[in-house]
Amino acid sequence: MGIAITAKRGGLVEELAGAPRSLILRNGEIERFEDIHGGIFALWDGFYGRGMKPTARQVRDLVALGLVGGGMDDADADRLVGALGPDENLHLYKIANGLIGVAFMPDTAEGGGDEVDPDADSPDEKKTDPALGE
Repeated sequence: MGIAITAKRGGLVEELAGAPRSLILRNGEIERFEDIHGGIFALWDGFYGRGMKPTARQVRDLVALGLVGGGMDDADADRLVGALGPDENLHLYKIANGLIGVAFMPDTAEGGGDEVDPDADSPDEKKTDPALGE
């Protein structure tokens, strides 16, 4: 992918229909989704096994709304997503999941967080526990 298309903060650039596409969920797109399908947080929970898994229609509508947020016309976004076959559903599922995640936590997509796993071993830390069997 060249420099011609880059993701805005809170958005993604993904390959769809053979071209890189800008996608972003703003409040307006989230509210449009909720008007049709219900709560975005319930959908978020479904992606992570804490609720009902999203349907293909929900996933496709969310991706289309992400395209609208990225600057595409409503009708063009519907046509593009509608023309994709069922073989694209898993790819669209991953995009929809990423869209919500980056909308809710935009700095994680940019690598902006200095998150440290407290359970991870420091690379400079020497192991003092003997290996099993020693």
